[in-house]
Amino acid sequence: MAFLSLPSRRTICGLFVLVLGCALHASAQGNYEIQVYGSDTVLPKTTMVELHSNYTAKGSLFTTDGTYPTNHQEHETVEITQGLTSWSEVGFYIFTSIQDGHGIQWVGDHIRPRVRVPDSWHWPVGVSLSTEIGYQRPAYSPDTWTWELRPIVDKSIGRWYLAFNPALERTWHGPDIRQGLGFSPGFKVGYDFTKVISGGLEYYADYGRIGAFDSFSNQQQQIFAVTDLNVSPKWEINLGVGLGSTAATDHLIIKGILGRRFDWHRPSPVE
Repeated sequence: MAFLSLPSRRTICGLFVLVLGCALHASAQGNYEIQVYGSDTVLPKTTMVELHSNYTAKGSLFTTDGTYPTNHQEHETVEITQGLTSWSEVGFYIFTSIQDGHGIQWVGDHIRPRVRVPDSWHWPVGVSLSTEIGYQRPAYSPDTWTWELRPIVDKSIGRWYLAFNPALERTWHGPDIRQGLGFSPGFKVGYDFTKVISGGLEYYADYGRIGAFDSFSNQQQQIFAVTDLNVSPKWEINLGVGLGSTAATDHLIIKGILGRRFDWHRPSPVE
């Protein structure tokens, strides 16, 4: 299976072009999975299961475009990612929402294939590319079918960690279908205080359509203070509190990510 661990540059570049071509149809997904991605992919024969818990402590109070207000909504998202090769993976999301008056509801599902530049290429930064397509019910998003392209660049410098996700988004079905590509960047800076505890800031935004950004008050911009707990290579723990800085943004969100890696490798029999 050497061809899986040492792919040719032509193979990887071809997949990058394929994913990029899909981005001509990409869109925003709301506060269900709030995360700045690193460039690494899940290893083959390994499954990553994550629970994203996001509570909007202070959000919108009124129904807008037929969607429920976000105030006091709790979003629980299950993300399951399966490693395919040493440079590719596929993820699947199940979105749910819990809110007084509406109970527990299924919101929608997304699927997300991703490829990355292999370590054998010796690039100075980590680079990967994901594309995500999915459905959300109209009660939670007027744009029911959306597509996102997310380039991912990251770098560790001593105790510092930097990651940048300049995501492009587009609606497939809904009122924003004629808006073209939107720009929704995410950025993270982290610092390892100890081998176990890291802290930092995460920034998320939705500027609107490329070439005609929304006014500042209509943009979505959030800054999260976050903590990552590196208790074991098998576990992922991320906690954060985010503040929205514009009128169009939910003003206070509390988030948490709990992830567990499952390794399906079987040890070789002892001869």
